[in-house]
Amino acid sequence: MSEFEGKVAVITGAGNGLGRSHAHEFAKRGAKVVINDLGGAVDGSGAGDAADAVVKEIEAMGGTAIANKASVADKDGAKSIIDDAISAFGRIDILVNNAGILRDRSFKKMTLEEWDLVMQVHLNGSAYVTHAAWPHMNEQKYGRIVLTSSGSGIYGNYGQANYGAAKMGMLGLMNVLALEGAKNNVRINTLAPGATTRMIATIPGRDLDVDNPPPGSAPKLVSPAVLYMSCEEAPNGAVINAMGGKYYRSQVFVNEAVDLGHDATFEDLETQAERLMDMSAAKPPSRGA
Repeated sequence: MSEFEGKVAVITGAGNGLGRSHAHEFAKRGAKVVINDLGGAVDGSGAGDAADAVVKEIEAMGGTAIANKASVADKDGAKSIIDDAISAFGRIDILVNNAGILRDRSFKKMTLEEWDLVMQVHLNGSAYVTHAAWPHMNEQKYGRIVLTSSGSGIYGNYGQANYGAAKMGMLGLMNVLALEGAKNNVRINTLAPGATTRMIATIPGRDLDVDNPPPGSAPKLVSPAVLYMSCEEAPNGAVINAMGGKYYRSQVFVNEAVDLGHDATFEDLETQAERLMDMSAAKPPSRGA
C-alpha cells in the first residue's frame, strides 16, 4: 500500500501537461485528487472542460477525483478549490500549485497588463490557494505544499521578465512558509521542472509535439519529484529541479562578509571588489533573515 493511499491531493492547472501527470501519479497510488483547471489557453484566455477530462481518465483507472474549474487568480475562485476538497473528502493533505500562463515578450515591449496578469496567475494565484489551505493543514498538524518555479526565475531566460519574476517569487514565499509551518508539520518545497508541455511549445523557436514528447522530456519524468516533496518524509524549504529523469537541488549560497567597519565608503569597498565577488568558499546561509 502506498503512503498516499487515502490522502487528499489538490493540483491546480491539472487539465494538461505537468499537472495532469502529477494527478495521474497521485491517483495511481490511491490518493483522492481535486483536479483544478480553468481550461483556458496558455495565455490565460478562454475556458474549457480540461478538468473534467482528467477526472474521467482517473476514474477509468479506478481512482477517485473531482473537478474544479475556478481561476487561481481570483480570490474567491482559489478558495473554492480548497472548499471543494473539504466538502468532498473532509480534509486536504497535499497541495500542488501548478497553474500558470505565459505572456512572453522582451521587457521593453512588454505591457504592464502583461506583467500584471502573469504575476497574478503564478505568484498571487499560488498564494491565494495556499492561503485557503493553510489553516486546514495547520489545524490538523499535517500538510505538504509544492510551489512551481522555473529555471527562468532561478537562472533567467530572455523575454520572460514577468514569468521569471513570478517564479523567483515562489522561493521567497517558500522560505517564509517553511519557517511558519514547521511547528505544525506543514512542509513546503518548490519544483523547478523541465518538460515538453503546451506552455513550452509556445516559446518562439521551439518545434515541439506536445502529444508525443521526446522520451527525455515527458512530463511524467517530473512527477517523481513532486511526489517526493509531498511524501511524509519530505524535506522542508528545498528547491528540487527535475527534467528527463534527472533530479538535483538548487540552493542559495553566501560568501564570507567583507567587513569594512562602520566608517565604510564606496572607495573602501571598491578596493575589496575581488573579495566581495569571490564565491569560491561560499556556503548556505542559516535559515531566516
